[in-house]
Amino acid sequence: MSIFLLFSFLLLLSPSAFASETGKIGINYGRIADNLPTPEKVVQLLKTQGITRAKLYDTDSAVLKAFSGSGIALTVALPNENLTAAAGSQSFTDTWVQNNILPYQPDSKIVAIAVGNEANVDSKVTSYVVPAMSNMYASLQKYSVSDIKISSPISFSVLQNSYPSSAGSFKEELMESFIQPMLEFLKKTKSYMMVNAYPFFAYSGNSDEISLDYALFKPNSGVVDLGNGLKYESLFEAQLDAVYAAMALLKYNDLKIVVTETGWPSQGDENEIGAGSSNAAAYNGNLIKRVLTGGGTPLRPNDTLDVYLFALFNENQKPGPTSERNYGLFYPTEQKVYDVPLTMSKVVAEGPVAEAVAPPVAEAVAPVAEAVAPVAGVVAPVSDSKVVVPKVGQSWCVANEAVEQKKLQAGLDWACGQGKADCRPIQPGATCYNPGNLVAHASYAFNSYYQKMTRASGTCEFGGAAHVVTQTPKFGSCVFPTGN
Repeated sequence: MSIFLLFSFLLLLSPSAFASETGKIGINYGRIADNLPTPEKVVQLLKTQGITRAKLYDTDSAVLKAFSGSGIALTVALPNENLTAAAGSQSFTDTWVQNNILPYQPDSKIVAIAVGNEANVDSKVTSYVVPAMSNMYASLQKYSVSDIKISSPISFSVLQNSYPSSAGSFKEELMESFIQPMLEFLKKTKSYMMVNAYPFFAYSGNSDEISLDYALFKPNSGVVDLGNGLKYESLFEAQLDAVYAAMALLKYNDLKIVVTETGWPSQGDENEIGAGSSNAAAYNGNLIKRVLTGGGTPLRPNDTLDVYLFALFNENQKPGPTSERNYGLFYPTEQKVYDVPLTMSKVVAEGPVAEAVAPPVAEAVAPVAEAVAPVAGVVAPVSDSKVVVPKVGQSWCVANEAVEQKKLQAGLDWACGQGKADCRPIQPGATCYNPGNLVAHASYAFNSYYQKMTRASGTCEFGGAAHVVTQTPKFGSCVFPTGN
């Protein structure tokens, strides 16, 4: 490509194509699967693809060792189950840093620690997040580690209002115990807000009101925010500006946002409107182009966009609907689910990606370990459950008592968190808290999600942790709701 053509093409990409600094693309490396490549192979895959930033969900020793000397910048995580201990004692975070950071730094290039993940949706741990962050920061200082940022990813549900973007505000019940202390900590330590943003969820739940082109960064007429007069051409940027507006309302105008998760599923259940490989390719491809060509959001045009795609692989053991197991850019075989450019050189070489599509079906067939079966026109992984949802009559979704507790807990956490099930009745002192055991609580949460999703096929799986019954569940005096 000649210098003139390259110059002309970059101008077409974005008015901010020659910004002094462009955004950065990273990727989430989750491992809730039993068929993934070794960490060493994963590192080689990332290097081959030109990915220089990755986010982990723990501090697994084998994984951190594999990244040693790779040059790939890592964000590691303290899981939610450790928040209480980390908040209660600096000696815990001292030990955690000694075991999980010091042996690998600087060779493994750890640049940030995510303390918890989407803790704003779990009232049992929300109040522990900032004390845990403070203790973690103190421990890093104690051992003279000053180049690692501390933050905690929040989900978009942290907002009370998100439309229009200029009216963005945080939920009042989270302000005192979570939001304000976190913002103050981030400002004090010169860190940044971690946000998980998924336009897919907004579109899937409101496809009659939201343009698909608007959700996928494709050319569209845009949406004008009557509150500030700014025009938005993508739902993603509107979501980020709603968070920026909420922070500005509290006088934290100088904090930056890093998007720690965003993505689009290549498969979904029949009620997950918009899921599909072509849409996933368009969303991620156009997002990458948007990030790498510089510039920020309409509200914060001078801030670059730093984004971690979700996710590297399809993870076959994730609970929840089919989409949860199909966010990956790659199959566990390291074959691409669909093709998108991941670096600026590939963006330039391949040209505009507004109409990015998945490879032909014959090239995107999952390996045998991820066999698929058609369900009402939607390709979805075969369920381990042998139960067929009745077409008529009442049915409920309950926990499979035969699976291990870890799997039940993961399903419960997802249902009450990202699945947005109504889990208030199983909180201490509430009507369905007793009997206070995991099977009972998971059953209530699974059923709440199942009924909310109108008992659609595939919504009572949770990775094999749940199944459908046609007799009213009996757990103490708790009454399990069902739809009409």
